[in-house]
Amino acid sequence: MSAGDHVRNLLGRYCERIDAGDFDGVGALFAGGVLADEHGTVLAAGDEAVAAFYASMTKRHDDGTPRTKHLVVDTVLEPDGDAAVVARSSYLVLQALDGLPLQPIIAGRYVDRFELGAGGWAFAERRFVVDLTGDLSHHLGFSR
Repeated sequence: MSAGDHVRNLLGRYCERIDAGDFDGVGALFAGGVLADEHGTVLAAGDEAVAAFYASMTKRHDDGTPRTKHLVVDTVLEPDGDAAVVARSSYLVLQALDGLPLQPIIAGRYVDRFELGAGGWAFAERRFVVDLTGDLSHHLGFSR
């Protein structure tokens, strides 16, 4: 597989795991990486901190999931030397619950850096940019 294929697989795994409510699995994707805001301020670093960040911020519903669907699109990949790739993507998060119809709740951009290490390709940094928000009251909070 090409570097781009590995990066796209990591983007897909992130979506699968976050939508499943598998925050430990999300954390594992960032074992050697960091989450940051759009200015580069680090929000969490390493697998345990990233998992705890998501667990503290994302509401899980009766089925143990956030009842979301994360879509990552329009990904632009730029090589950065032989062992790194910078990816810029747009994201859209949809949510539906009993009594709450399917709706977009947040949209923005990810700026990711992936690095090739001894264990293969991995997230080195993810910066979140929020462009649009809808009703986040059933998604974000400080409870599980």
